[in-house]
Formats: sequence, structure tokens, C-alpha cells
Amino acid sequence: MCGFTSEDFMVKVIFLGADGKRTVVEIATGTLMEAAVQHGVCGIEGDCGGVGTCGTCHVQVDPQWTERAGPPSELELEVISLLPNFSPASRLGCQIELTEKLDGLVVRVPPSA
Repeated sequence: MCGFTSEDFMVKVIFLGADGKRTVVEIATGTLMEAAVQHGVCGIEGDCGGVGTCGTCHVQVDPQWTERAGPPSELELEVISLLPNFSPASRLGCQIELTEKLDGLVVRVPPSA
């Protein structure tokens, strides 16, 4: 098959670190947490491997992206509501599947406690 396919599409994500560092990553498939871990984004660890139980991939979605990223599930909300820097914009990066509609997504990495 010739030409561009959706499998060739790279999603760009902008991480704004607690230290003020801006990290831009691109990934073809996967979750926000996987993109961060693969590119060494400070503050994102993904200790539970992406099952949504540890909170080490906590991010705060920029307000202009909240609707496109979607709301947290009940289980996700239970985990993030216990985190020290919880806010209405909080999500677990492992629960955000990167798709073309999230190309250009901006998230903040809150300071760890």
C-alpha cells in the first residue's frame, strides 16, 4: 500500500514539568504514560505498568484539552483524588490513549509530594 496511513501518524504531546522544563515528544501509538516513560519525562514513572493503581503517571490536562482527553473513570478518580496535587484537571497518563484527536496535547506534570 502506497502513501500515508493512520499507522504512520505521530501524536505530539507537550509536557510542562514542575521545574518549568518543556518536553515535546512524538509517539505513533500507546498511552500518555508510555510516551513519557519512553522519552524520559521527569516526574512520570508508571510504576504499576499502566494498570492505573499507583498514581506515578499523574498529570494535569491543560484546560483547552480537557474535553478531548475525556473524564477519568471511577477507578481512576479514586486513585487521583488521593494524590497530593489532585485538581479537577488531574488524570493518570496510563489511562489516556493517544489518538489523532489528541495531537498537540498539553499536560502539566505536578510536583511530587
